[in-house]
Amino acid sequence: MRNDEVFEIDRAYDLLPHVVGASWATIWFRMNKIRRPSQEEFRRKVVEYFKILDPLVNAYLQDENLKEMTVHIKNRHQEEIERILAGKNQEIEKRYKRYLDYG
Repeated sequence: MRNDEVFEIDRAYDLLPHVVGASWATIWFRMNKIRRPSQEEFRRKVVEYFKILDPLVNAYLQDENLKEMTVHIKNRHQEEIERILAGKNQEIEKRYKRYLDYG
């Protein structure tokens, strides 16, 4: 696919992990009074909330014209989960450190 065709989806995936996943995870830890989760716990909780977006991954399944986009979205979604769990999403790591400092 051309860059201009995937631009909006890629920008969404640049933001969704930390805007949705990390925000909801942070609230969960805060409300459960867990002040010092491990990095692994934090990452797993981020992924748990990020996966709530799974219905969006399948939003275009019925449209034959968007078949290639659907494949791209599914791949990007899985890549983001892997990046989060591996500690390679810098925004998630930044949110974890911020939570430890200010949680």
